[in-house]
Amino acid sequence: MHATAFLKAPQSSTPGVIVVLSGDERSLKLDALAALIPLVCGDGSDDSAATKFKGEETDWKSVRDELLTVSMFGDRRLVLVEDADDFVSENRSALEKYLEKPAKKSLLLLDVGSFPKTTKLFKAVDKVGLLIECTELQGAELTRWIQATVKERFGKQITRDAALLLPELAGTHLGLLDQEIEKVAAYAAERPQIDSEDVRKVVGGWKAETTWVMLNALRDGQLGFAMSNLDKLLTSGEPALKLLGGIAFVFRKFALATELSRQGLPLSAALSKAGIFPRDTAATESYLRRIGRPNAERISHWLLETDLNLKGGLRTSDRLLLEQLFLNLSGKLVC
Repeated sequence: MHATAFLKAPQSSTPGVIVVLSGDERSLKLDALAALIPLVCGDGSDDSAATKFKGEETDWKSVRDELLTVSMFGDRRLVLVEDADDFVSENRSALEKYLEKPAKKSLLLLDVGSFPKTTKLFKAVDKVGLLIECTELQGAELTRWIQATVKERFGKQITRDAALLLPELAGTHLGLLDQEIEKVAAYAAERPQIDSEDVRKVVGGWKAETTWVMLNALRDGQLGFAMSNLDKLLTSGEPALKLLGGIAFVFRKFALATELSRQGLPLSAALSKAGIFPRDTAATESYLRRIGRPNAERISHWLLETDLNLKGGLRTSDRLLLEQLFLNLSGKLVC
């Protein structure tokens, strides 16, 4: 199961004799460990209740001896091997054999980066223990996690646009996102809802504001001003793929409105359904009419093409790829 599901109701899970925390989301691993300790060692237990080994510094005999040692206080023992990828690789057969007849009063907890499902050890753990994935969330799952976190921790709602924008600006690392959510919730103060404007102001800083100024200029036909802001962002070290994320966040809505309009919905209604804010409706409608339907219908294609090329599909500089995208989106260069 994913760690976010486990953390919602740790008491409903049975750890068994072994738990594997796999993935690179450190904050999720720490949260999962904090939830497991009282389950295993009793209410009121904290991090000190776990016996910890460094994976690169220990051997199987030391870990096994600790697992087989009876606790003086009658509670189960929790034995944690940190950074255990190499430890698992070197002791795979020993671990498989141990799980055939494990210590009933101990829980072995392995912290690994990866844990392939095709191995015999994976199947053994799945049979007598618990597998918890501590990995990044993507797409709709990430959006739901953001919305649930805002509601459960701060008693607020966050608009879908704001929930989509947050990882575009802060990345998908859940630990960092959690910190940014806390800052945005504090900024919203007594207001019951967080919107994309809140996220832009708190999370993005000057680079996010410059990105929005740049995109508004591109939409409004001010290509030179948009290009100068693009230069400023690239010169400051802003990654091209991150910039493309912001561009796509805005222009995908324009593409969706174009498709809805093609299907017969009036353009103003199509813009609203695509998620364009009322204050931006007139400017966006003017933009789409200015570049024409044939170009507007190619927006999604241009965004996808640029994404693929930035990821190695074309040996051209990132700057040139984004400049070409700007020319296409402005209707000045169609290719």
